[in-house]
Amino acid sequence: MVIGLFRWYNGRLAARPLLTQSITTAVLFATGDITAQQLVEKRGLKGHDLTRTGRMALYGGCVFGPVATTWFGFLARRVNLKNPRLETLARVACDQTLFAPVMIGVFLGSMATMEGNSAKERLEKTWWPALRTNWMVWPFVQIINFTFLPLQHRVLFANVISIGWNSYLSWVNSQSK
Repeated sequence: MVIGLFRWYNGRLAARPLLTQSITTAVLFATGDITAQQLVEKRGLKGHDLTRTGRMALYGGCVFGPVATTWFGFLARRVNLKNPRLETLARVACDQTLFAPVMIGVFLGSMATMEGNSAKERLEKTWWPALRTNWMVWPFVQIINFTFLPLQHRVLFANVISIGWNSYLSWVNSQSK
């Protein structure tokens, strides 16, 4: 079953990589929010905020999925060194100094805007703590990602790990209201 699903996914990925990775990202961002609401916040089904889950899916599918797919491709094409270990470290350094700060800001600002709140206030309150937490988790994840996974599976790997990360971001975002 799992092997068949993986083959089906690879077929979709080969045919329409950006669309496939965007849809996958939307589903996994929503899963991260559901995890945050049900396991972390313990809201229960009656207290679940479907609009919030929808915002996460929308952001994941329309913003993060396409941007991450493009970013990973850029790193694979442009950050190439003779030493594979140094290449991985250079890619992680680029990812964590350029991509992470910007995308955390885009996420928090987008969520605030979609909620009808001030993006500026949200960023002032939550961006730096979220980025510091990111730096405790993602460099290690990206070392594994850039070392062992082929380019076409890097967004999927990051998205699976992101279920927990998105739970955290969703929770941080909800606490800042």
